[in-house]
Amino acid sequence: MSVMSPPRPTAAPRIPRHVVEERPLRYPDTGSREVMTRRGWWLVLLNFLIPGSPQAVAGNRRLARIGLGTTLAMWTFVIVGLLCALLWQPVFLTIATNWFALLAAQIVFVAYAALWVVLTIDALRLVRLVKTGRLARYAIAIVAVMLTVVSSGGAVYAANIAGVTRDTLASIFGVSGPSVPPSDGYYNVLLLGADSGVGRDSMRFDSISVVSVNATTGAATITGIPRDMPGFPFAAGPMQDRYPDGHTGHADPSCGWGSGINQLRTEVEICQDGDALYPDAVANGSAPGIEATKDAAEGILGIEIPYYVFLDMHGFASLVDALGGVDITVEERLPEGGGPAYEGQPAEEWAIGWIEAGPQHMNGDTAQWYARSRYTTDDFDRMKRQRVLQEAILTQFTPQNVLSHFQDVATAGADIVQTDLPQSLIPTLAELAVKAKEQSVATIELTPEGGVDEYTPDFAYVQQLISTALHPPTPSPDPAP
Repeated sequence: MSVMSPPRPTAAPRIPRHVVEERPLRYPDTGSREVMTRRGWWLVLLNFLIPGSPQAVAGNRRLARIGLGTTLAMWTFVIVGLLCALLWQPVFLTIATNWFALLAAQIVFVAYAALWVVLTIDALRLVRLVKTGRLARYAIAIVAVMLTVVSSGGAVYAANIAGVTRDTLASIFGVSGPSVPPSDGYYNVLLLGADSGVGRDSMRFDSISVVSVNATTGAATITGIPRDMPGFPFAAGPMQDRYPDGHTGHADPSCGWGSGINQLRTEVEICQDGDALYPDAVANGSAPGIEATKDAAEGILGIEIPYYVFLDMHGFASLVDALGGVDITVEERLPEGGGPAYEGQPAEEWAIGWIEAGPQHMNGDTAQWYARSRYTTDDFDRMKRQRVLQEAILTQFTPQNVLSHFQDVATAGADIVQTDLPQSLIPTLAELAVKAKEQSVATIELTPEGGVDEYTPDFAYVQQLISTALHPPTPSPDPAP
């Protein structure tokens, strides 16, 4: 009986020389380190520029179709996004502020980053590092990893921006539902500033102003209301029913230090049944004291104010720091500190620091003292400084500055801002904010400098002043000669 010998292994088919020369990336001359090194650099570069292309020219074509198809889709997505941002801003802002769109974008960017890593690993396999030059194999591997960190890291960063934006919008703009249409061509928002530190049951609004944004042009007008203004009327509502002839203050002295508008929060929420006066306030993202202040601001200015934005001055410094500081020209030297221990005590004895006159680049803490300082100046000057600070921050709220400090700005904003602005209004306000950047902000101060006596204001004059500022008369054409 004869013993059969095992079959000889079949030799790999020899690739014709002309095929190697015509398609060196797929069928390289593996015996040449120079050729393999050059091929390796090309595959790494192609993987960075067009993910999926190394597989198309030298590897698995199914994986190539996935990589190239996804890359083409991402390029299309980015190009369409840029075109929308430049040509169709309302569409772009609607999508960019939509919770589900941001979630989808976050998932897509993370998935693409992961795919890029997979494609890079496969590209390095195709390179066949052991066939390249001794030093080149390390250089190719290091460069491939570095380029992958840059490229996939960019996708991960974009995913992070989408996620942070989504969470921030959800945190700040928690109110859902339709928005109120503009009133007489304006979106009017009550802007309040105060410290909401723990245990501050008697918190009063230190800064009260109304921002009126033209619904067509985006032009913004900020009207400052003195916090101690007394005797003001209310718009129709529960507080007008209680004070039909203007606010006179609560009978109990513990409910406020007077009849000023900044006493309303204490009066309504501490000494009255605020929930009974404004039963829907909390459900709509507001509070009884804020709604009462809205009614007061409407009565004073004679305009409809459906929304508010509350800035927690206790955390305001973090927003300024997140923006990299703020540039202010200080008109006069201002002390930092809680004020004198007794009447007539010189500021040099109690001040913990000074803000010197002249151009200053302020950090958050200094900017906060600049807005608060009042013991060596009057309340009207303080209002003016608060407005200067608001305008300076708006000026520095550029896309470049926000993006470069995006994480810090978003975190600070979520911590210090409360509002009842509905999410559905975000795209409109964002579009108007872009238009507003091209225009100067107009300011109106209801102070003696602005022709208004704080303690005995003429509210009819105030309302006429506001009406004229928001709706200036159209100049009549010159009569024909």
